[in-house]
Amino acid sequence: MPIYSSHRTASLPPNIEAKVKKEAVNVELNGFGLVNLNGSTTPFPIPANGLEAIWNHNVRFLGGGIERTFIQTPVRATGSYSLIRAQELRVYDQNLDSHTENRLFNFIGKFLDPASLVGNISLVHEPVDQVKEPRSAWIYSVGQRRVRRAPIIAYDTPVDGSEGLITTDDYDAFNGAPDRYDWKLLGKREMYVGYNAYHIASKTLTYDQILTPNTPNANYMRYELHRVWVVEAKIRDGARHVYGRRTFYIDEDSWSILATDAYDTRGQLWRVGLHPLVQYYDAQVPWYSVSIWHDLNSGSYLISGLANEERAPWKFGVHAKAADFEPGELRRLGN
Repeated sequence: MPIYSSHRTASLPPNIEAKVKKEAVNVELNGFGLVNLNGSTTPFPIPANGLEAIWNHNVRFLGGGIERTFIQTPVRATGSYSLIRAQELRVYDQNLDSHTENRLFNFIGKFLDPASLVGNISLVHEPVDQVKEPRSAWIYSVGQRRVRRAPIIAYDTPVDGSEGLITTDDYDAFNGAPDRYDWKLLGKREMYVGYNAYHIASKTLTYDQILTPNTPNANYMRYELHRVWVVEAKIRDGARHVYGRRTFYIDEDSWSILATDAYDTRGQLWRVGLHPLVQYYDAQVPWYSVSIWHDLNSGSYLISGLANEERAPWKFGVHAKAADFEPGELRRLGN
């Protein structure tokens, strides 16, 4: 582990911080959901329990709208891999031209490579409170040339193109409804986490240099000692998930999950996630340089967010029309 001195570089725009301060006295938990969020990106600046802490991660500030092209690739234990290139557009409700009650963001994801996945497009309407209103999703299949409602894209559904190495709610370290777990705040601790990890995202590196067997090339990683909130999630009685227990290590400055431990239903450590953070200074957004999930049973790992050899820059602060995220638009995008 390449260890460096700690630098607390995560920061948000002043107007976003002012909004957090203004709404902190108004936001409340309602069961597993939130009420009175009112555009806050840190509903619980001083969380009293694990559920409040995980909500801070789920709604944290990511620039209001993001458009990016990136690589998501499973790397097998042998070291072999096939690059999967994807494009995504995620626009939060405050950056849409019309407001939708209980909407956190709208999302469109599209595969660009390989040929077997090209043309498949997904659309997601992400509610704030997914217990009150489940996530809505649609898929356009280029083979069938039609749009269909996705039965479920949530919880432990495998992610397309991941070879089963991550679940849907692994994406972005954790996302979606928290209602299948009991959440416990274990307090704060100092630990070495991926931070200011700019090197692994450098345009001077190729994917072949980064994607080594068992784990990405450690020479390009960077770890610093930071304080994190530790949150434990245990499967609720009567609930179902492939992970029986999970531990999340959440950055106290950005509320981004920096590392995860996922245990199977027998209590054995199964998967370890690393989510090194960088500060995108031009947009004042702290977010991941990459995300990595190690499967300890198979020796494989999945890495997502690589853009070293991509030409198009990532865009933050994107605005859009709500009408661009309607199911009927998927057919047009697929043509």
